[in-house]
Amino acid sequence: MTAPVFVVEDGVLRVGTVTLDGPEGRHAVSVRRLRAGEEIVLTDGAGNGAYGTVAAVEGKDRLEVAVREVRTEPEPSPGITVVQALPKGDRGELAVETMTETGVDTVVPWQAARCVTQWKGERGARALAKWRATAREAGKQSRRLRFPEVTEPLTGKGVAALLAEADLAAVLHEEGSEPLATAPLPAGGRIVLVVGPEGGVSPEELAAFAAAGAKPYRLGRTVLRTSTAGTAATALLLGRTGRWS
Repeated sequence: MTAPVFVVEDGVLRVGTVTLDGPEGRHAVSVRRLRAGEEIVLTDGAGNGAYGTVAAVEGKDRLEVAVREVRTEPEPSPGITVVQALPKGDRGELAVETMTETGVDTVVPWQAARCVTQWKGERGARALAKWRATAREAGKQSRRLRFPEVTEPLTGKGVAALLAEADLAAVLHEEGSEPLATAPLPAGGRIVLVVGPEGGVSPEELAAFAAAGAKPYRLGRTVLRTSTAGTAATALLLGRTGRWS
């Protein structure tokens, strides 16, 4: 059985004995029912992982882990940021989940002009918290040591500024003349990819992004939903950059 992954606080990973308690400990003991001698992986979600076995189980929410090895993953290069327009319903969490499992590095929520969903006040804060929790859980499920960052939401102006700093700035658009599969990729730095809403990126947004240096690209002959386009594009880029080698 593949060793399950649990999250710990920064700075506690080391060779030796490490305690896992709190909600993660409760999940390990009461839900996964781990017992002494079973393999386990601990991570801080920032690229550090500890590999070992369960040494002892205490109560319903605490176990001791005998760590035999600690590894640190380098920052991925080039990094992949997906600017994700806000989908309707729970499709936002679906997009974050599948992009995380695929290997995206940063997700930027974007309130596009044609978005039906609006993140305002407490509703917006709850929605952002759900996206971040989804990234964390999907990171654990896919056995990542470095979880993607889900940033604060940006306006179109903020997205344009992000694109202007990218080593490759791209907007997925069905009318793009070039396929993303042939876009020239940087050897390092940051790729920023914009995924528009179901209604598409507005002409004004396209113009602002073009002024920031972003080109429109298409994925293929079909048009994907906003909740799946980012995942497909991330997979394509990971394969082309060699990060999946």
